[in-house]
Amino acid sequence: MKVKEIMTTPVITAHTDTPLPEVAELMVTHTVTAVPVMDHGGVVGVVSEYDLLAKTGETARDVMTPQVICVSEDTDVEEVRVLLLERRIGRVPVIAGHRLVGIVSRSDIVGLLALEWVCEVCGEALRADKAPEVCPRCGKAGQFVQQEQSPGD
Repeated sequence: MKVKEIMTTPVITAHTDTPLPEVAELMVTHTVTAVPVMDHGGVVGVVSEYDLLAKTGETARDVMTPQVICVSEDTDVEEVRVLLLERRIGRVPVIAGHRLVGIVSRSDIVGLLALEWVCEVCGEALRADKAPEVCPRCGKAGQFVQQEQSPGD
């Protein structure tokens, strides 16, 4: 599965000169835990809840984490999962060229674990954010139903 299939769009962003109270309001209003910081049309940093609580300053530029790891729309979700875990980060901006087109967070990937689809014809089970059009095992179209997940599965 590719990032473009699960990324969140549109992305809530701040500019480098956005005052910190406005950054905090963006996070609260849109129920996000971080916002990419933009300047000259590109991503130059990320302000997370941690940055707001642990750092001092007046604007997003003052507290942002400037080392931004970005991925493309065609990056495999598994690669992003590993990246988030190894780098101990909560999200990665998704870019097409130099343009921000989405963001993928840990919660986007966790959401995939909750969605399992089962083919009513052959019993093939697949995890995806939407039902597959055709079963890869039996080739039947439109035969998938969502399987409820038990806690702990």
